Amino acid sequence: MNNRYTEKILEAKDVVVKFNLRGRTLTAIRGISLDLYKGESLAIVGESGSGKSVFTKTFMGLLDANGRVDSGSILYKGNDLAKYTTEKEWLTIRGKEIAMVFQDPMTSLNPLKTVGKQIRETVELHQGLKGAEAKAKTIEILNDVGITMPEIRYKQYPHEFSGGMRQRAVIAIAVACNPNILICDEPTTALDVTIQAQILKLLHKLQEKYSLTIIYITHDLGVVANVADRIAVMYAGDIIEVGLCEEVFYNAKHPYTWALLSSLPQLGVKGEPLYSIKGTPPNLFHEIHGDAFAPRNPYALEVDFEVRPPYFEVSPTHKAKTWLLDPRAPKVEPPKLIVRMLEKWKEAPEHV
Repeated sequence: MNNRYTEKILEAKDVVVKFNLRGRTLTAIRGISLDLYKGESLAIVGESGSGKSVFTKTFMGLLDANGRVDSGSILYKGNDLAKYTTEKEWLTIRGKEIAMVFQDPMTSLNPLKTVGKQIRETVELHQGLKGAEAKAKTIEILNDVGITMPEIRYKQYPHEFSGGMRQRAVIAIAVACNPNILICDEPTTALDVTIQAQILKLLHKLQEKYSLTIIYITHDLGVVANVADRIAVMYAGDIIEVGLCEEVFYNAKHPYTWALLSSLPQLGVKGEPLYSIKGTPPNLFHEIHGDAFAPRNPYALEVDFEVRPPYFEVSPTHKAKTWLLDPRAPKVEPPKLIVRMLEKWKEAPEHV
């Protein structure tokens, strides 16, 4: 890994999250361990329902009332967030230390207050500024998030902003908290492609100015290709592969990651049908035996249906939970697209 990213800012170990629904128990997160490094951009990728948002909500105490961290630890600045139970404890973390940008800005903004007032309230609460100082800081943040004519926009209401501008306003509120970690939950889903690129570029710029550690949550590997330092791939409440961005893109090892990459429209071949993953994710009300992806995996081994695979190390920065990496496993060739990408990567100047 880049030498810049050596200091751990947050450590999740064996985290299990359960929900009670109508007398039944759903295990949404099944023993995840993940380290987050200061100053990095980490993308958590997986299809809808894989547990991406639920996992990161445990860092801020935002689980629904029927959800709980059943076991495991989340260490941040010497404290175990998994043991926090009161709102008073969470208020020392939420916003101040870890902030979140949600995917739908209209649900995050108060329609009855001006955008400037909403950002200013956050500045006053988290940065201790008042009066003219708070207003000046608010206008500076509006400018930082790329909102033109910030003095005029300061007085406007959310309905007077376009979708892209509303997302910038939500990002401004998160940045105004002055957090160490910023979680971006599908920050570009509701936006068109041009605005998506602008928002991702903006987040990268803010990361440098405000020394942020950013977690991107998305179902689209293509979105994070240019902004993530590392990628963690989630499936059925577990992180099944994690590595540097180029390792996961060009040297993926888990069949689910192969399937995700093969499904990217921008990697499709003209004249050939676009790949789609057969079947559906497992029912998390039931206990999962073996590899959760096994029933949908054309490369599945017999052991995949019986025993859950451990992590196998591919490199010091890259590991995957698949029995295909066991030295005793038969050699399996990845799909043609994955082989092509690996060859392309090896031909790049820095690998020659």
